[in-house]
Amino acid sequence: MLKRLLDITVSASALLLLAPVMGVVAWQVGRKLGSPVLFRQLRPGRHGQPFEMIKFRSMRDASDVDGQALPDDQRLTPFGDFLRSTSLDELPGLWNVLKGDMSLVGPRPLLMEYLPLYSPQQYRRHEVRPGMTGWAQVNGRNALSWEDKFRLDVWYVEHQSFWLDMRILLLTIKKVLARDGISADGEATVARYTGSAPSGAPSEQKRRQT
Repeated sequence: MLKRLLDITVSASALLLLAPVMGVVAWQVGRKLGSPVLFRQLRPGRHGQPFEMIKFRSMRDASDVDGQALPDDQRLTPFGDFLRSTSLDELPGLWNVLKGDMSLVGPRPLLMEYLPLYSPQQYRRHEVRPGMTGWAQVNGRNALSWEDKFRLDVWYVEHQSFWLDMRILLLTIKKVLARDGISADGEATVARYTGSAPSGAPSEQKRRQT
């Protein structure tokens, strides 16, 4: 109950206080990237139940001759990279927190298509509401391997507390100001998750980095 009270109080206050900032960002997104201003996508919430996550758009619409979206590095503009590095693109997520789809702190909501790829231990990240920031985000963010990211997510599920959330929120501010861990090595954002590697085998991300 204390965690939910914190979520409601902080998200409602932030939405009011940051309304002018969000207005400017929305105007710039519309001017530089066009409409729609908001990016909407189904993501898995608590217990894997889908919800519509919203963010500011940070990529342009661009596809190949077959109509498939171009890779992230070809769609991410300098302006979009700025939004991501400063986490300004995440501000609309405060509405998801206020509604109860997300929490301020928790494992980041990933893609629906990843759900069947998790091991039983990794799936434990869905025992709590997903968060705007989390233990993995303040310990490496997108620079982490998928295995390390999931290990930190499950650690948070097992050790969550009010004071841990306070620590994560403070560390998040530090990380945002330092613009640390925005992307994985060799990626514009982060490599797609393709499932856990068998014991003793390198993961897909590690193979890409060698």
